[in-house]
Amino acid sequence: MAVKRSLLGLWSETGGALSSVVALGANIICNKIPGLAPRQRAICQSRPDAIIVIGEGAQMGINECQYQFRFGRWNCSALGEKTVFGQELRVAGVAHAVTAACSQGNLSNCGCDREKQGYYNQAEGWKWGGCSADVRYGIDFSRRFVDAREIKKNARRLMNLHNNEAGRKGPMVSSPIERVLEERMKLECKCHGVSGSCTTKTCWTTLPKFREVGHLLKEKYNVAVQVEVVRASRLRQPTFLRIKQLRSYQKPMETDLVYIEKSPNYCEEDAATGSVGTQGRLCNRTSPGADGCDTMCCGRGYNTHQYTKVWQCNCKFHWCCFVKCNTCSERTEVFTCK
Repeated sequence: MAVKRSLLGLWSETGGALSSVVALGANIICNKIPGLAPRQRAICQSRPDAIIVIGEGAQMGINECQYQFRFGRWNCSALGEKTVFGQELRVAGVAHAVTAACSQGNLSNCGCDREKQGYYNQAEGWKWGGCSADVRYGIDFSRRFVDAREIKKNARRLMNLHNNEAGRKGPMVSSPIERVLEERMKLECKCHGVSGSCTTKTCWTTLPKFREVGHLLKEKYNVAVQVEVVRASRLRQPTFLRIKQLRSYQKPMETDLVYIEKSPNYCEEDAATGSVGTQGRLCNRTSPGADGCDTMCCGRGYNTHQYTKVWQCNCKFHWCCFVKCNTCSERTEVFTCK
């Protein structure tokens, strides 16, 4: 949590300008970020330009988390260590942001996906060209930086590492941010030929919109699997995760999001769980869903606020030369949880 806040604060201070990062110097900028694990600090010192992109990606993940949960009791307003979805979206955000920055030439030591350059698909009449997004580089970089924080040998480390992979992995590398990102890559093409005849096409891959990534991860969150840790017989250290309430030692699928503890109801403020409570939250009096006042307010009831909006309407121009308007008004009601 401290790393995320520091990265975003530093990103805001420098205005996202790469020149500012270079001017500060790698050692100075990395020493300004408290809470970095040793491996993260080493990455920061070797790649100070990437720290700005990491901060941008983390913020993108937080914004998307808040959007996906905007109608729930927990709306991602506080990202504590026990949250699953927020952590997962930060990882996805870093991978997405790094991949995009490489494609745009805003990061050193990376660029376009070179494996696709020059290949010609004779059957379909198109060839790889342009700048295909190198999503594998972005995934690998996010893995090295985000996973470097998981240094404690406990159950939460196993859960976080599993979920980090759950948001990365693709069908060819055995696990679900790789799968989400790679499977949703878009193929874009440009036609070549006389008068737009499209005799041949040049194609390249681009990243999916991050909103699409958020929707897919929200779906995985909704069907997340509860697990428990299995400890080694001698050292009693957490060894692997298995699905809870099964007599066998069945492990969760690599594409599953997993959790160890069930979420609280988030009705009341609780710093330990990252809950800010629902007091004062807007609710929909007629909705039967999670945003309805009965559910959102946890049975405490709600306050009704009446507002009158007044504006000029039906304006007409009269010759010559003035404009005459009517005065319109509308009464609205807003409901907030007690």
